[in-house]
Amino acid sequence: MRLNKYISHHTKYSRREADKLIELGEVTLNKKPLTTFHYEVQEEDRIFVKGKAVKVSNELTIIAYNKPKGVLVTKKDDRGRATIYHKLPGKYRHFIPVGRLDYASEGLLLLTDSVEVATALMESGLDRTYNLKIDTPLSPEMINAMKEGLVLDDARAGAHEKSKIYAMEFAPFAHFEIRSEGKNFSKLRVTITEGKNRELRRFFAHFKAKVLDLKRIAFGGIELNNLPENKTRYFSRREYDDVHKFMKRKRANNIASIKNKINAEKQAQQKKDKHYPPKA
Repeated sequence: MRLNKYISHHTKYSRREADKLIELGEVTLNKKPLTTFHYEVQEEDRIFVKGKAVKVSNELTIIAYNKPKGVLVTKKDDRGRATIYHKLPGKYRHFIPVGRLDYASEGLLLLTDSVEVATALMESGLDRTYNLKIDTPLSPEMINAMKEGLVLDDARAGAHEKSKIYAMEFAPFAHFEIRSEGKNFSKLRVTITEGKNRELRRFFAHFKAKVLDLKRIAFGGIELNNLPENKTRYFSRREYDDVHKFMKRKRANNIASIKNKINAEKQAQQKKDKHYPPKA
């Protein structure tokens, strides 16, 4: 793992703060300053920041957090806006969020001290369920797109103004239901299996509908339930068991994928050797 990322994941410092510490010679390995920003930290390395060893725990901890609106999911904001790390207790300063909820969104956010678990959950096809409100009635076109999926060459509507993501493909929603509807609004509960950048805001913006409220209420079977706003809870034993089973399957699939790739390369080479035998 790259040095600044390693420091960010295991300490209270953001990546930018880590870069500054590296620049100032405050990061050391074997009592010698590490000044190479792209240094890849090895498993046996003992990294020190300001004379204190960076502790890497082998025990898995995951928390559920009810993120409020008006808070960013990042360690530091150049504009001085509040982040989740301003709200969370200091002991979670090094925890990694599983995906993001944008500034105006609220609800369930999972955080963990394991980079591997955070990445696996983020990249998974696990269900993400949201309650949302838009400023128009549902149209037949919206309903059809939720059922069939949608491909947009220009998906900038509903995106952050600085986003560099233009095109986007939206998979069919895993589930959706209309909770209530009026002349100027619709309240929905939707379940999707992706975590793309401002995905739901972009989806509905394509149909000229603005998302007024967006709250995540479940992720991969983990539910927000009655967790108060801005509060956290640890995973239950059942939830930890589910994550361990998920990671076991994930690792097995990764190993199988690597083996299949190696076998495919061997077969391709054998076929090539058969057609083009070595010259005598």
